[in-house]
Amino acid sequence: MTSQRTRERLIQRLCEEGLSDARVLEVIRRTPRHLFVDEALAHRAYEDTALPIGHNQTISQPFMVARMSELLLASGPLDKVLEIGTGSGYQTAVLAQLVERVFSVERIQSLQERAKERLLELDLRNVVFRWGDGWDGWSALAPYNGIIVTAAASEVPQALLDQLAPGGRLVIPVGAGDEQQLLLIVNEGGHFSRQILDSVRFVPLLSGSVF
Repeated sequence: MTSQRTRERLIQRLCEEGLSDARVLEVIRRTPRHLFVDEALAHRAYEDTALPIGHNQTISQPFMVARMSELLLASGPLDKVLEIGTGSGYQTAVLAQLVERVFSVERIQSLQERAKERLLELDLRNVVFRWGDGWDGWSALAPYNGIIVTAAASEVPQALLDQLAPGGRLVIPVGAGDEQQLLLIVNEGGHFSRQILDSVRFVPLLSGSVF
């Protein structure tokens, strides 16, 4: 179930659903998603669905990983991306193959430690991790050309807007329960443009940090 044929079927489905960025699709094709889920779920790794990873968290469906990555990269190559919510590390691994540097924040330390091990296995060494509250972002290393949030915030965190470079793009799900929407926010210099894109379903972006 982790064969190349299974992966190709996933890529075909993503194309049918409207994804078209060749760089993103190639990275999704070659990234071994089965390494980012429990062994018992490995046979489902290339289904286009979210899967549980413990701690009431999920690994995002491949479509959403690809969609958010496409949106982030739509204005050109990115040097410095902040990821809020390392989770399993799958989205992190995809980003690491598409941008120069990824800075990833996760509130659950044990999840992030496992993600670090997986990325080292894949020899992805352009990622720096921080254990902390995603609502705060990572101000010490700001500004960022792109920011991606992998959990739904009740509102757009002001700290993330403050840390977005001029021309930078923020992709974030906002809302609660069934009322979540994916937003694309662009720092236009003097103001932020906001575009509502899709109805989505993510776990909530919680504050604080835990082991």
